[in-house]
Amino acid sequence: MGLLIVFASTAQTSVSTPNIILMIGDGMGLSQISALYVDTGYTNFNRMSITGLVRTTPARHKITDSAAGATAFSTGVKSYNNAIGVDHDTIPVPTIMETLKAIGYTCGIVVTSSVTHATPAAFYAHVAHRDQEEAIAMQLADSGLDFIAGGGTDFMEKRKDQLNLMDSLTAKGYAVHREPEYSDSSDGKRQAHLLAPKGMERYSKGRGDFLSLYTEKALKYLEARKQPFILLIEGSQIDWAGHANKVDYLLEELWDFNNAVGKAIDFVVNQPNTILIITADHETGGFSVLPSSKDYSKIKYEFASKEHSAILVPLFAHGFGAEQFSGIMENTAVYDRLLQLISTESAHTK
Repeated sequence: MGLLIVFASTAQTSVSTPNIILMIGDGMGLSQISALYVDTGYTNFNRMSITGLVRTTPARHKITDSAAGATAFSTGVKSYNNAIGVDHDTIPVPTIMETLKAIGYTCGIVVTSSVTHATPAAFYAHVAHRDQEEAIAMQLADSGLDFIAGGGTDFMEKRKDQLNLMDSLTAKGYAVHREPEYSDSSDGKRQAHLLAPKGMERYSKGRGDFLSLYTEKALKYLEARKQPFILLIEGSQIDWAGHANKVDYLLEELWDFNNAVGKAIDFVVNQPNTILIITADHETGGFSVLPSSKDYSKIKYEFASKEHSAILVPLFAHGFGAEQFSGIMENTAVYDRLLQLISTESAHTK
């Protein structure tokens, strides 16, 4: 069970309460980051101050999927593969966004998958199986998320029950966007940017700089709300490239995620009352960076599998309380340490 944090009040938190930016490179292991170094010589991960390693094993298996991995991050509970925001008995568990929303935080998600996909869904929804995307979409309008960006219109309006949940978002006070809109929103409404039927296009086939641009846009929007915030940013398709065993796809998605990391670090430099965590839910593909000849002068990339692996994944931390995230930890410890950081800071500011 995750760490239980009891807050004395549900009133708006102090302005010194830290913002949280959680970046998940889905399927991104140490070897994937190593490939970025080989390909570019330098990455924005160099700018992070603290490093650690995360054990990703779920409740019932040796190897996790994204649903159980994200549920561990979002609830502090190890559950079964396919679980979204529920424990191993399928009982809903409060997510970190729900907990922080109750004490005055604003919340956002920016992903290159559908917003109903496993990782983002685990931060606002509760269903027994990740494939229940229409049920997940039903919970989106009532989630209280303030900023939403990614794909997923099919799950909102091309549904078996004939409901149009895009209209529901509008009725709940969201400004709904179907096309990229990079100017800053000034109307004060909650924002829903749903830009593709399911997942977004891959970086090189039409999505372009969506992830870094919307990372920047979300940060500006949430900062303008004048409340502490938590923002999830996922490089979803690093995982998809691993499953497909496509090196070119993998490298472009890693580079795209790296650019978004740069935007997040720039924000933390200017807003030091923010904790930035970058990690992965699991590694995908058993990816390796190997010599292509005996003289070690050339590199080749190989995949051992089209599935996930049990390899430990990296964690990088920077900003407020970053020193709390060093060492080897369970994936549930990310949740525990974030809430402990907020609880401690709240006590200090009373």
